[in-house]
Amino acid sequence: MKEKTLFKIVIAIVAAFAFVSCLDPVDPYSGRTEALELAELSVYIDTLHNRGLDVDTTNLGVYYVVSQASDGPYPVAGDTCVLKYEGFLLSNGAIFDASAYHNSTDSTYTYLMGDTQVIPGWADGMKVINEGSVVYLIIPSSLAYGSLGNNYNIGAYQTLIFKIDMIDIKQAN
Repeated sequence: MKEKTLFKIVIAIVAAFAFVSCLDPVDPYSGRTEALELAELSVYIDTLHNRGLDVDTTNLGVYYVVSQASDGPYPVAGDTCVLKYEGFLLSNGAIFDASAYHNSTDSTYTYLMGDTQVIPGWADGMKVINEGSVVYLIIPSSLAYGSLGNNYNIGAYQTLIFKIDMIDIKQAN
């Protein structure tokens, strides 16, 4: 009799875990879900289209809008990019980072193309920004910090928007 009861309890626990694993995960600190993020992102992209802006997408899935076009060269692996940037959260518009926070002299940031120490969306988006242009990268959390956030100032399921001004590209030798 005890074995049947124990078996029923184990089956109930397994069924409960199976059910819960199918639910949309929720960040316990912010209440944000992937579904909420994707809904916000969809509305934002539709709004940009409705304003007449051309929203393109990289092969990886980073959205981008060219704010100021240029005919300068595009960076390739090994090139050093000198740029200014500001990073915003789509959910509330809060600035979470900026190149000026890291370089008080001229507010620039230097990025080596091919550096794997950045989020995948940043690395992918840099490929579509040529010298002299200003581009907005819209990076879904799946290409940034995902369901975990970064344990600093970006929570779970946050789409990131970067305004990037590509000042100079120094070609690799």
